[in-house]
Amino acid sequence: MDSKELLQFCLEKGILLDGEVLNLLSDATDSKTAKLIIEKIKESTHERFITKSIFERNKEKVSEFFLELPTESQKRLEKLKIKLGLSIEISQEVQKETINEVILKKEEETNPVKIFSTASFSTKKLEVGDFVTYFRNRFSEMRDILQNRSQLDNLVSINKISGNNQKISLIGLVSDKKFTKNRNILLEVEDLTGKIRLLVGANKKDVYEKAEEITLDSVIGFKCSGNREILFVNDIFSPESNIFERKKSPVEEYALFIGDLHVGSKLFLEKSFLKFIDYLNGKLPNTPEAGKIKYLFIVGDVVSGVGAYPNQERDLQISDLEGQFLKFAEFLGKIRKDIQIIISPGNHDGVRLMEPQPIFGEKYAWPLYNLKNVILTTNPCNVTIGEKKNFPGFNVLTYHGFSYPYYVNNIPSLISAKAIHSPNLIMKYLLMNRHLAPTHSSNQYYPSPKDPLLIREIPDIMVSGHLHKSHISYYNNILMIAISSWEGITANEEKMGLEPDFCKVPMFNLKTRAIKILDFEEKEDGD
Repeated sequence: MDSKELLQFCLEKGILLDGEVLNLLSDATDSKTAKLIIEKIKESTHERFITKSIFERNKEKVSEFFLELPTESQKRLEKLKIKLGLSIEISQEVQKETINEVILKKEEETNPVKIFSTASFSTKKLEVGDFVTYFRNRFSEMRDILQNRSQLDNLVSINKISGNNQKISLIGLVSDKKFTKNRNILLEVEDLTGKIRLLVGANKKDVYEKAEEITLDSVIGFKCSGNREILFVNDIFSPESNIFERKKSPVEEYALFIGDLHVGSKLFLEKSFLKFIDYLNGKLPNTPEAGKIKYLFIVGDVVSGVGAYPNQERDLQISDLEGQFLKFAEFLGKIRKDIQIIISPGNHDGVRLMEPQPIFGEKYAWPLYNLKNVILTTNPCNVTIGEKKNFPGFNVLTYHGFSYPYYVNNIPSLISAKAIHSPNLIMKYLLMNRHLAPTHSSNQYYPSPKDPLLIREIPDIMVSGHLHKSHISYYNNILMIAISSWEGITANEEKMGLEPDFCKVPMFNLKTRAIKILDFEEKEDGD
């Protein structure tokens, strides 16, 4: 069966298909049956990203609809059931060699990767009502998070605030922020029942400093006193992100994080990247740990793209997007096949800028679809790695970071800290707000009913790029990783004020949590 035909079918149906499942369906059944299986699993599980683990988690449902499939190729279907790991009665006609092959493969699966994404990619024409629904639903989810804060006692909705002076707490979305002539901060806050003005006095230093950091459209908790005409703020609470333990895997294996490769640029640091590939393949001396590398995250801007900024054509070695992806896939094809490569898009990669960004389209990035150890994800995305028996694995939040420059230029503490060179400070700020782009104008986004940029599940690791600056730090036990660039600095980056780091690769030991930054920067030809 033609795998491209099956991928086109999935794109039309809004379904993402894991590469392993694609290969199994292509090898084991005909086009009509494969399409029926995909439609049935989506209908039964309501999942849009179909992986082998979804079949395993829904064995009973899957077994039921397998019985409804055409009987012409039952022998091939039996083989498919085995390869999907379903515990059902096996036909006597199935070859013993096939069974042994599948069992061996399952025993060798020591580095599972699970993808969790709330992204939806509707093609309907957007209306004002879509944005209203988006913000109302986001507010409701954030309110539910903040309601668990014990400090917000006597919590009321805005329409319940009386005309009498009282001490209350409220949760609201900040729709406006102004400074009075006395340098007090005046906020307009709304919930689902109404709007009200809040005043933060300049004489309350601690509260005032918190209020200065508030960005528009964020959902915040307030302790106040006053009445429905105006409330005076006594304290401020953000939704916050924190975890209570730093997990450790029972197995020693490594995860590496890179991005911002910009393959196709004249300034792409090819010699350095080839040295990195040699390291992964165990070809560099005194690197025994290389054999334990199981995961490689590539977080956006894998290619240079076309027309990503004014006059970019002057900087391109490969002038078309397909050619850039061909070269990128050529590099990845050199990497040993037991390393799982998890790739998400960025703003240079020929997918829509509107977030969430879908996985790379097959039209230009088709060479990646031929690499069996490559897993394509959306941006942003939650990825679980290292799951073992009695160990849940690590939840990794990947986000390229397109919203970051807005906060660098609008949040007082980030401005004064020159956070464009310290991406960890921006990541900390967004984790505190439980959102990757809380302000309406900080990015281009699709107003889905369920906001895919809201941080619902607190990650063990958050990784991003875009600013080309390498940094590692912790916030509330969350490991924050910012990645460097594999492209020499361009005139456009100088204009933006970037000061890139080059070819630095964070390496995370899942067993000990030890973190090391590897340096692969080489003097390039012509330097």
